[in-house]
Amino acid sequence: MSRIGRKPIPIPKGVSAVVEGKRVKMKGPKGELSLELWPDIEAQVKDGQIYVHRHSDDKEARALHGLARALLSNMATGVAQGFERQLEIVGIGYRAQVQGGKLVLSLGYSKPVEFEAPKGVELATDGPAKIIVRGIDKQQVGQVAAVIRGFRPPEPYKGKGIRYVGEQVVRKAGKTSAAK
Repeated sequence: MSRIGRKPIPIPKGVSAVVEGKRVKMKGPKGELSLELWPDIEAQVKDGQIYVHRHSDDKEARALHGLARALLSNMATGVAQGFERQLEIVGIGYRAQVQGGKLVLSLGYSKPVEFEAPKGVELATDGPAKIIVRGIDKQQVGQVAAVIRGFRPPEPYKGKGIRYVGEQVVRKAGKTSAAK
């Protein structure tokens, strides 16, 4: 049996969870999320916790058991507290600012890069070199942060570019002189 799938999911205070057939809906102070479960997976709300069960013991059902539990746990955390990813910009002249709901990045290209966040994701800046991505859907927050990082990933020689806060960039040694 899946070790992760067996663990019950505690429902945080202020969050309501409802199971309607194969759909699980959660509503909290930050918003509302829902998940359609797979045919072999079933969820049940009991005593302020969500329990995830599987009907068969084949390989796919075992894999989906743990996945469904993890997704439901992320939903409960998201509607209660939300998720946040922070990015930092390293490089002279590189900066970010939010203008009219769009993130405008100056990254050394001939024109600034403009990025509009999808619905449900909020972008903010903390100074010209820090970008904060917030939302209630963990997957969506991570995807938006990855897209922003992809505009100018950190390069290995000087480390310039956009990186996650705390990310270690592996640096390469530059060219060495061949003169003897």
